[in-house]
Amino acid sequence: MIQKRIAQWAVMAVAVPLAAAGARRLSHTLEARRGPSGVTRLLTKGADLMRPQKAKRRRFW
Repeated sequence: MIQKRIAQWAVMAVAVPLAAAGARRLSHTLEARRGPSGVTRLLTKGADLMRPQKAKRRRFW
């Protein structure tokens, strides 16, 4: 049971950042070839949702 959870965590720890990086790279490539479009904006927003480039700083005080 615990091994299955660890395996799921490991896959998600690798798959989500790779998918975000792939979407971001595809967006930049398409935008360089054809210019900005709805598809490139959608890919960039999807990559930002999965893994934002800039970490937001939280202030507790």
